[in-house]
Amino acid sequence: MRDDRELDLILLGATGFAGRLTAGYLAGHAPPGLRIGLAGRSERRLAEVRAGLGAAAQAWPLLAADSTDEQGARLLARTAGVIATTVGPYHRLGLTLARACAEAGTDYADLAGEVLFIVDTIGSCHQAAVGTGARIVHSCGFDSVPSDLGVLLAHDAASADDAGDLEDTTLVVTALRGGISGGTLASGLGQFDEMRASAGNRRIITDPYALSPDRAAEPALGGERELSWARYDPGLGQWTGPFVMAGFNTRIVRRSNALQGWAYGRRFRYREVTGFGTGPAASVRALATTAGLTAVLAGVALRPTRALLRPVLPKPGEGPGEKTRRTGFFRMEVHARTSTGARYLTKVGARGDPGYAATAVMLGESALCLALDRDRLPDRAGVLTPATAMGAALADRLRAAGQTFESSRLGQP
Repeated sequence: MRDDRELDLILLGATGFAGRLTAGYLAGHAPPGLRIGLAGRSERRLAEVRAGLGAAAQAWPLLAADSTDEQGARLLARTAGVIATTVGPYHRLGLTLARACAEAGTDYADLAGEVLFIVDTIGSCHQAAVGTGARIVHSCGFDSVPSDLGVLLAHDAASADDAGDLEDTTLVVTALRGGISGGTLASGLGQFDEMRASAGNRRIITDPYALSPDRAAEPALGGERELSWARYDPGLGQWTGPFVMAGFNTRIVRRSNALQGWAYGRRFRYREVTGFGTGPAASVRALATTAGLTAVLAGVALRPTRALLRPVLPKPGEGPGEKTRRTGFFRMEVHARTSTGARYLTKVGARGDPGYAATAVMLGESALCLALDRDRLPDRAGVLTPATAMGAALADRLRAAGQTFESSRLGQP
């Protein structure tokens, strides 16, 4: 905690769908005495949210603020040691606040899953944040904490065994149940539109190393493309298909490798897939699921079909109901092979809808980690990832919160 700030933590966007869930998590899990504020455009709506959070939150101050207003963003950044924001789409609404935090030396955490936004914050915020010591941490939810920490733990396990660098590394989604909110949908549709509007944007979004701090030091295009159709993977011994979030998560993990001086290895190759198991039924599931996913993505990417789908799609502020959030879950496995031939399996999972219930835990614990665990965090500042900003400290917090992050070497007696 920082004694030079009025508050320890501000949650911006507390009246939105993801923001309300995160506020509820903080109300139930933040330690007594932590100075937390709720921020958003409407003080009246903030008061309504606070009224439903229980006794622990009733003294939390309310701050009416617009994240796109430079003066307001600077005031927020100077008020707290950490700001967590759920206000998206981030490329349209988040850059002003990220800059203000970088300039003020304020740690920042968000749920961004937008490549172009992060490219812009790297260009406009990274050096300022390095100078002030601020940690600007993107993607502190289901995008991309499971991927980023899962690979970090595989690396740490291999390093502890002196088993060499990571090489072929694959995250396999083995089970997933959840819904989608209007805010998440708006962010995705915005990125589709940005890709269509500019060939330069398309080149950035489709570049596997778009978020690297040193693109020239990375491999040329062509070697790391996301899986686009169902296929049997002999290395994994199962049928696989595309994972809808792979195009973003993989870039975060590759940035983590580069920010750590390519600690995972110069021959580190990373991908993400959905696993369907073995046998004829698995092949049918893989093909049917891939066909359905392809059709849905095509439908929302094209304006004419998007207009037809809009009445049945969630609107901003709407999201999965309480039952979906409670009964959702995800399970993932990170399969890693090292330069010495050793193999590691890292299991990652959580109960609760991945994008909302589980994400509220991830963002809440990220904010608490930045506020309370400063002595345990890597000595690093700038535009960072969950693995490079918080690493093992965040993994420990998420385990304590009931999520699974465990790595083991395969084939050991």
